[in-house]
Amino acid sequence: MAFRVSPEEDAQIETAVKLTGLTKQDYIIRRLLCRDVVVQGNPRVYKALRDQLAAVLDELCRIEAGQGVNDELLDTIQMIATIMNGMQEDFAYDR
Repeated sequence: MAFRVSPEEDAQIETAVKLTGLTKQDYIIRRLLCRDVVVQGNPRVYKALRDQLAAVLDELCRIEAGQGVNDELLDTIQMIATIMNGMQEDFAYDR
């Protein structure tokens, strides 16, 4: 199966794949079948989160008074927040 996406959509999918730690195939299949995407913390996911948070911070530093925030940035921030909240819950259970 093949499908086309815009460069912006491809970048958004790539970001999601990196943040979840899944393969692109597994991520797309789970999303298409409306299954939960469960993020398992590992060094690769932590590195992706760190790198993505740095990119978000750079982008936010360029934005003046909340103007010019695009939907892709907001989606990325929402995904990072969701993953971080899940990681906090897992950390609380591990103690």
